[in-house]
Amino acid sequence: MRETLAPPFRIKAVEYVRLPDRGERERILREAGYSPFRIRSEEVYIDLLTDSGTAAMSDEQWAAMMRGDEAYVGSRNYYRFEGVVREITGFEHVIPTHQGRAAENVLFGSLIKPGDIIPGNTHFDTTRAHIVDKGGRPIDLIGEWLWDFEHEYPFKGNLDPARLEYILKEHHERIPFILLTGVNNVACSSPISMENIKETRELAERYDIPIYIDACRFFENCYLIKLRESGYHNKSVAEIVREALSYADGCYMSCKKDGLVNIGGFVSVGDEELAQRCRERLVLYEGFPTYGGLARRDLEVMAVGLMEGLDERYLEWRIRQVEYLGELFSRLGVRVSRPTGGSGVFVDVYSIYPHLTDEKLPEVALFADMYLEGGVRMVGAPFPVDFVDLERGEVERRSFKFARFAIPRRALTKAHMEYVAAVMGRVTERSRLNKGFRVVYWPEILGHFFARFEPIG
Repeated sequence: MRETLAPPFRIKAVEYVRLPDRGERERILREAGYSPFRIRSEEVYIDLLTDSGTAAMSDEQWAAMMRGDEAYVGSRNYYRFEGVVREITGFEHVIPTHQGRAAENVLFGSLIKPGDIIPGNTHFDTTRAHIVDKGGRPIDLIGEWLWDFEHEYPFKGNLDPARLEYILKEHHERIPFILLTGVNNVACSSPISMENIKETRELAERYDIPIYIDACRFFENCYLIKLRESGYHNKSVAEIVREALSYADGCYMSCKKDGLVNIGGFVSVGDEELAQRCRERLVLYEGFPTYGGLARRDLEVMAVGLMEGLDERYLEWRIRQVEYLGELFSRLGVRVSRPTGGSGVFVDVYSIYPHLTDEKLPEVALFADMYLEGGVRMVGAPFPVDFVDLERGEVERRSFKFARFAIPRRALTKAHMEYVAAVMGRVTERSRLNKGFRVVYWPEILGHFFARFEPIG
């Protein structure tokens, strides 16, 4: 299967898509302010904007839609969902939410006070925004390897223990918890190792600080542990997930990734008092604790999707599909983060636009060119990283720029990857003609979602 990329499923339904002609694409880009977030889905031929909520559901999941018990309180679908999450995570208390950022709102709002510091391997955009919204300060304890596209890092997502030790020593009284994200989406969707999780636990225990895991892509993370880390080759992914989570005090998950659903998530913790605080906050923002802002049929679909997401035949195909697109890009001379990880392929934009400086936004240039040349939507963005400089003993704001080609799960074929690579080939041939872009509008909160740009010259 690795050689042929034959998927472990058959296609039972199809959705027709249309490629607008080049003149239309030029107009669409202008009217969208050269932002991928302002283009309609119907105007996109291959959509690699995100892997969140874009999976194709299975026949078993569609059948589960018909088993919804839409009672406001105590739906049987909740108890089935609760049982599956308990089995996977090992945590007693399960609080459903409508998606991952809702889980962040519920959990962080129950834990963070103004002035708190939240260390993690890196914080993705909504995570960072939720921490700041609660009055906290996110600190990214990643190493210098984050900026390195030249070398291979099998666990580029790891938290740097030396930086964690420094932050704990200096600020432990202001740290309510440590947050680990796996796979680490800012770090090019690369996994964290089991060794790193254990070492983080040992450091946290010195100061009696809990650990929570953002588990939205944790099945993929644990499959990559199985492939890359000594001692885990003969363990099942389900066993690796349970072991990794045993070193944490709880987790939350957007099931729109590894859970293979279009909506839904949860918080799962071992502490009963914390769980009760989360439930009370859930009622305010999401709904009653046995539905969490979802139709009850969606809980049933999540229960099925979570088990399918652990299927190692599927995970082998999924990781190989991402790897294949990375190989195709590399053959074109495009520098990608290697080895590739979970959510998609991460590209060094300067390998395509060496003539464009930071200020000329090469990440926006790549999106615009990919859409113009072939109707492919992806995203490039500068992500803020609050990086700990150990030599100076300071936290400094840095920017990590990349372009992400996020691949929807079970939705695209090998031929789609080859089409995207062919478009990339045309882009690289013409890249020097792009003079770059400037910002027209960028709001303070989650600016990349709402920004508008214009071409220079």
